[in-house]
Formats: sequence, C-alpha cells, structure tokens
Amino acid sequence: MRAAMAAAEVGDDVYGEDPTVLSLQERVAGLLGHEAALFTPTGSMANMLGVRLLAQPGEEVLCDTVAHIVRAELGGHAAFGAVTTRTWTADRGRLDVSQVQELAAPAGNPFLVSTGVVVVENTHNFGGGTVQPLDQLRALRDWADTAGELASRPNGTGAIRLHLDGARIWNAHVATGVPLSAYGTLFDTVAVCLSKGLGAPVGSLIVGSSDLITQARWWRKRLGGGMRQVGVLAAAGHYALDHHIQRMAEDHARATRLAQRLSQLSDGVVAPESNMVVVDLAKDGIAVEELAAKARAEGVLISGLGPYRLRLVTHLDVDDAACDRAADVLCGLL
Repeated sequence: MRAAMAAAEVGDDVYGEDPTVLSLQERVAGLLGHEAALFTPTGSMANMLGVRLLAQPGEEVLCDTVAHIVRAELGGHAAFGAVTTRTWTADRGRLDVSQVQELAAPAGNPFLVSTGVVVVENTHNFGGGTVQPLDQLRALRDWADTAGELASRPNGTGAIRLHLDGARIWNAHVATGVPLSAYGTLFDTVAVCLSKGLGAPVGSLIVGSSDLITQARWWRKRLGGGMRQVGVLAAAGHYALDHHIQRMAEDHARATRLAQRLSQLSDGVVAPESNMVVVDLAKDGIAVEELAAKARAEGVLISGLGPYRLRLVTHLDVDDAACDRAADVLCGLL
C-alpha cells in the first residue's frame, strides 16, 4: 500500500485535477450503485455532508440513540447543518422500520418539526458490529418513498430521504454476501470509510447523485475539507479495494474464535456478526476501565461501549497469533 501511495499520479484535487482521486471516486460510486462520489478526510465529514445535502436547516434527522452521528460526531450536524435530531431505541442498533414510522413527522404541519432525513448505520459501531437486515432496509426505502407531503418540502425533493452511515458497509457485504450496490441504491447518500477494515491510513467518501455530489464539493470546501495532492491517499484506497475486502472474512472468523474463548469465562459475550466482539461484564462485576488498563499493561488494546461493556475489534493487523495472545490475556484477567 505504501508503495502504491509513493507511486501515485497526483494533481490538485481542489480544482478536480487529481487523476487518482477522480478514478477512486468513480470506482466507489459504481460499487455502491450511484452516479458520483467525493473524497473526504474523515467519515464524520462524509456523514455531515450526506445529512446536510438531504435535510434543510430547521428540519430534523431521525436515527437510533447510539448512532455514530449523534453519539460521536460532537454535535456537528446541529452546529453546522442547523438540524435537530430525534432518536429511537434499538437493540444493538438494529433497524425496525415501525419505530421510524412512529417518529416521523412529514412536512406540511406548521406545528411540528418536519423530518428531513433518516440515518441508518451499517454495520453498527456502538451496536457491536451489527449487520442491518436487508428486508428492513428495503421496507424503509419503500416507506420513505411514499411518506410526507410531496409538494410541501422546502427543497422540492418530495419524500423523506435516507442516508447510510456505511463506514463499515464492506463488513456487512462480506458477512452477508449482499452486493454493495444492493445496499447503496436503497439510500440517497452513502458515507463509506477506507480507514477501518480496509486498512487505508486516511480517507472516506460520500456517494450520491451527480447533482448532490456537486453540492457536496462546495460544502466540503466550506468545512475546510478541500485538499490538494490527495492522490497519495486515494492510491491507498485503490489498493485497499483491490486487496482488503474479501480478506475481512478472516477478521470475522477471528472475532468468532475470540468470542468462543471468552464465552467460557463470561455469560455476557454477544455472538459477533462481523469483526466486533461485545462482552457485557455487569454480571461479572468487572469495570471495563480497570480491565482495559490491565490488558494494556500486557500489550492488548481494548475499548469500552460503557462502564461494563467491553468491545474488541479484529482487523488486518491482528493475525491468528495476536488474536490468540489477546484471548490468553483477557481470559487470564477475567
């Protein structure tokens, strides 16, 4: 990957002249079944652009209570997009369309904030790598296409619109075999990350129609995301797409193996759906902060989803030996 970055052909991406960025954008848009894409430095910026394109100032965004956009993006959508949010409670972040339907407030009522966009995360980070059920995603699209007063939307777009926080959509694709385009075409905009399971050092993309991505380029500049010779980063993305998608199955298998080891010592292990293992240690009376500190002292880095919920993430830098070493350390501590 570093060799590919060093050899990348570059240009000025602010002027749309970087050939490696242009080819990556075209490639990712095609994979997701859309017309165009735009490279961004972070997934948070890609999400911010997606929501800003679909929801007008003063409208609301619907998502689940632990969605990344409301829990881990520092209020950026309110601060820069002038939108409000309402949330539903979901089991591990898993979508249930009926909950969205109960919350939604279509345009046309002068007494209620109008729902502009619904955001779904797949796979779900704080849910522990949950893969969203395809039937629910399709049902959401069908409902959104007919929801609302079509003539009263301020931007003339008609029905409630959908954004996919697909930072880890690659994991969902590998775990289920569902084509990336089958996920992507259900949403008006899609944000994807290159820097997680794909292993690139930097970079995300926002994907959508040509008109939306033209607007996204303006907003990216407003937010300070215009960069120059970005081809060195886009080359890493190309390399990752060439070599690192199908190998994610190895991460999923290692997560399952790790979960099996830990389940021998704790009843709180949740069977993984992708590359994350979640362990609820409340019944064991073990605080994650204390356990993480002890594991770190032995060279194993873990994180928490709460005071008693442990999260373990497998990725391309964790081979079988490292996974076994982590299991040995954590089982010893437990």
